[in-house]
Amino acid sequence: MEFLIGIVILILDIVAVADAIRGSLSAEKKILWVALIIFLPVLGLILYYLLGRPGK
Repeated sequence: MEFLIGIVILILDIVAVADAIRGSLSAEKKILWVALIIFLPVLGLILYYLLGRPGK
């Protein structure tokens, strides 16, 4: 069960990183969000989708 949760979090993190890179944020903010998502996978993912996505 832990393996499945880990895979789901990994997939969601990859989607969030791709979304952050493709987004209309400045380069500095993109780097910050990608680092946050990578170093804090669950918390960074939640924060990105709540606070980081511009215009959504």
